Amino acid sequence: MTSKLSLPTLDRLNSSVPADLDVLAVTEQWFTAFAKDLQAGDVDNVLSLLTDDVFWRDTLALTWDFRTFQSTPAVKQFLADRLSVSAVSSFKLRKDLVELEKPYPDIAWIQAFFDFETAVGVASGVFRLVPVADGTWKAHTVYTNLEDLKGHPEQVGARNYNPNHGKWVAKREREIEFLDEEPEVVIVGAGQSGLEIAARLKMLGLNALVVEKNERVGDNWRKRYAALCLHDPVWFQHMPYIPFPATWPVYIPAVKLGDWFESYAHSLELNVWTSATVTSVTPGSTKRWRAVVKRQDGRERVFEADHVIFALGLGGSVPNMPKFPGMDEFKGQILHSSKHKRATDHTGKRVVVVGSCTSAHDICADYAEYGVDVTMYQRSPTYIMSVKEGMPRLMVPLYWEGGPPTDIADRINASFPNHLMKLMHQRTTRDTAEADKTLLDGLRARGFKLTLGDEDSGFLQLAWRKSGGYYLDVGASQMIIDGKIKLKSDSLLSKFTPSGLEFEDGSKLDADVVIFATGFGDPRDAYRELLPEEIGSKLTRIWGLDEEGEIRGAWREVGFPGLWCMMGPFVSARYHSKHVALQIKAQEENLFGTRYR
Repeated sequence: MTSKLSLPTLDRLNSSVPADLDVLAVTEQWFTAFAKDLQAGDVDNVLSLLTDDVFWRDTLALTWDFRTFQSTPAVKQFLADRLSVSAVSSFKLRKDLVELEKPYPDIAWIQAFFDFETAVGVASGVFRLVPVADGTWKAHTVYTNLEDLKGHPEQVGARNYNPNHGKWVAKREREIEFLDEEPEVVIVGAGQSGLEIAARLKMLGLNALVVEKNERVGDNWRKRYAALCLHDPVWFQHMPYIPFPATWPVYIPAVKLGDWFESYAHSLELNVWTSATVTSVTPGSTKRWRAVVKRQDGRERVFEADHVIFALGLGGSVPNMPKFPGMDEFKGQILHSSKHKRATDHTGKRVVVVGSCTSAHDICADYAEYGVDVTMYQRSPTYIMSVKEGMPRLMVPLYWEGGPPTDIADRINASFPNHLMKLMHQRTTRDTAEADKTLLDGLRARGFKLTLGDEDSGFLQLAWRKSGGYYLDVGASQMIIDGKIKLKSDSLLSKFTPSGLEFEDGSKLDADVVIFATGFGDPRDAYRELLPEEIGSKLTRIWGLDEEGEIRGAWREVGFPGLWCMMGPFVSARYHSKHVALQIKAQEENLFGTRYR
């Protein structure tokens, strides 16, 4: 699909942007016709307002699903099937959010926001108009998104609590322990996905229990390797309802983030059981699912709920541990990066880290800073972008200091279908590579194998496709260039020996510790540990892009009613936690329609 697509350049459109363009007038004229034709169900007239290669992306508003339709034939079928069901109405242009943008000298579009309603929901939209050869403007992208359910807005106003502190404490204790009512939703995991979906559900009036195996909320970050730090800027990472303080570092240390998670759960009064484990999820007798929760002291509690949300992330699955001959003969220590804690654990040792993506770089840099002899073994090419020179070119203006409000940035970001984003990122990737030229040349000189990603589209497409294959450099790359982190990249690993590693070209590498920074397996593995085999074997695929460019499985049910997947990086968890909550609320209120498959 993507090979047939191209960007809406002015040359390809055989058009130009008039110097005296009245941006608002053009937008209002187009939008008036668009709204009139959609409400009338006149599909042919709607199509006349779109380019032939249009993208229409919908998140729940018209499809109760995550769909992208590309080209007028696909959009025609979609609108013919869904307009009468959706009953769209009450269109309103956001005149304050109409803007002519020129992301490149040969690309120009008018970006605008609008609001509308469906039969059951309040929705928003974003469109981009491009000039065509006859002097008119047509939409090249349209995005429609469910914002709220009619009659069920988020309960974000102040609460009228009894001012008696003792009564409040007693009330919270009963709520957390579910002494008076059962949870409507059970959430497995208290990382960003679990906490954010719990917050979203609470604002919609739904009662959820979050079950976390660690002793404290945030330990999933605190207990990882000591050098861990977020590699995306703080403006990309905000959580719903309580954004990070304006004084926070651009790149947040993991321990600081863990403490924030604990504060977030407390401030929003989320019901979290720590030191607790969901031991099984099976079909229920009175509700869809029966979840057994075991606490640290051995007590068990059985809940029946219509909804169980797995918020375990990619890291919640089984670690990838490659098998090689001789591993049982190796006299040193072998561990996965998920079990690594701190560099000082191996002072005086020779360490080899297998892998060359984010965790491998972070761990190697930590060892190098403490003077530990460390070698990175690179198996395949890696995409490298620096946070100093490259990152601003990718994140500005949406997720950077001085950018738009987060909710606006999220909708702009979501309004670019992933197949179109890939084309845009091919240009951005070239720009970032040029900005990072000195760094990348230095890595090549050391023998580090580089890639620009799938079809030269950079790290975001790698993240969506396989959640790996890249490193956003916060300093480790220069350590490789300077030789502080040794590098082995010229031959494939053949086997372990009692004293280290041996490669296919006959070369050897002595080691006392070998750390596999090789990622994790299928996210569904963690689900299958809790589910009956006949259910676990039929779960839908999770993560990676489908033919339309949408993420598989995430933020919807995974093959069975009431079994939900909530996962993703902060930007996705923040935005799509609302969508998961809306789907669940719609089902609870009998407002949920039919998914348009």
